[in-house]
Amino acid sequence: MKLTRVWLPFESWEETKFNMWGEVLDRRLYLQRAICFTGNHRLYGRYMKRVTDEWHNSCLNALTDYNLNRRAWIGHAACALALRCPEDITRHAWSFLSNEQQLLANKQADRAIQSWEMRYRQSARIQSTVETPLLFGRNT
Repeated sequence: MKLTRVWLPFESWEETKFNMWGEVLDRRLYLQRAICFTGNHRLYGRYMKRVTDEWHNSCLNALTDYNLNRRAWIGHAACALALRCPEDITRHAWSFLSNEQQLLANKQADRAIQSWEMRYRQSARIQSTVETPLLFGRNT
């Protein structure tokens, strides 16, 4: 079951504080760093998990949007968190990875997204369980 889409104002997205949509002076240096980082699926995956733990607003906004390439977003976000690397450089770095590296990175992205979805669904159930008696209590 798909999650209900949540929109949050751009200013509340944590990714903006980590240069995900910014610029860098030495693009070649950042590209080399991004290639090394994204090519290490274990390290990359740890940062994807950190994104889901630390960037509440960005994840809520991005991961409830099924029109977005959520794998790509979580990868771009991980690279921004780890390196303060803009997403366009991360996209470019992806093209330098082998098919196997891309497959392993996508598996890490899927794990991080599924973990976030599970936690989000659990928190939504807890909220609805708590709010339902309160709503009924108001009507009596």
